[in-house]
Amino acid sequence: MQKTARQPRLSASRINQGGGYWIWYVLPALIVYIMFMAYPMLDSVRLSLYDGTTGEFAGFANYVTLFTDPDTAARFWGAFGNTWVFFAYHMLVQNMLGMLFAVILTNRTMRGRGFYQTIIFIPVTIAVMVTGYLFKLLLNPSFARYALQDMGLGALARPWLGKEETALHVVSLVSVWQWVGIPTMMFVAGLQGISEDLMEAADIAGANSWQTFWYIKLPLVMPVVGMIAILTFVNNFNAFDIIYSMTGPKGQPNYSTDLIGSLFYRVGVVGDHPISNPNPGLGAAISTSVFLMLLAGVIPTLRATQSKE
Repeated sequence: MQKTARQPRLSASRINQGGGYWIWYVLPALIVYIMFMAYPMLDSVRLSLYDGTTGEFAGFANYVTLFTDPDTAARFWGAFGNTWVFFAYHMLVQNMLGMLFAVILTNRTMRGRGFYQTIIFIPVTIAVMVTGYLFKLLLNPSFARYALQDMGLGALARPWLGKEETALHVVSLVSVWQWVGIPTMMFVAGLQGISEDLMEAADIAGANSWQTFWYIKLPLVMPVVGMIAILTFVNNFNAFDIIYSMTGPKGQPNYSTDLIGSLFYRVGVVGDHPISNPNPGLGAAISTSVFLMLLAGVIPTLRATQSKE
């Protein structure tokens, strides 16, 4: 009688999806997330219910101050509106450019794809503070005048960061220039995942480039579009460093570039005029309010763009 090789026995906990062995793989990341993300966020909600100067429980007094005090509310809604403008530039200009670059880079006749991908992505690798200070120097009329005059563009040597009507737009475009590489690479990955059979079928059916993109490529990368929209939304409402490096923590001139991030920094961390000392309670109320706004925007976007499969 021929003997059969013994098969290794696998316990039910190792092959059953209900087994708990997987927790050891998740536990390290879960601990880090709880310590540095979840706990600070929940503690910020708790802190918003306390007086930032005395440490006594104040209920919703910080929220009442945030939305009803004339000076505080004016600064908050001004920063809130500026943040939406900042977000619109990234959502419309940055992400549309990212999609355009991705379509060009994934074209089957494209040559030098790797070189152009590197050129587009290089600004992402530069520290934001370095980018901000560099463009602040380049946009200084005293510095830029000589270089622009040599190129016959002396009329462009203007105080773009010194005028309320142009400062926010310039800062937004600088940020778009730096971060356009991320949506580009994400769109490239999404477009490269589309089956070649679909592209060949579209060619056989006589579809032109626009029809192929609109009816085949765009619907298939819609989950990527949704994810990029969420990342853009969250990151822009937390933006601070580009404002700090280009126009200062007060969002000069006259708070025209003030964002939610810089407002929180002034109120909750270093203190703002006329308050000389920081008010952590009021700062926590600002961050909690923004968190709820982000939650209200992220959930519908995720549900509208996630795959139905």
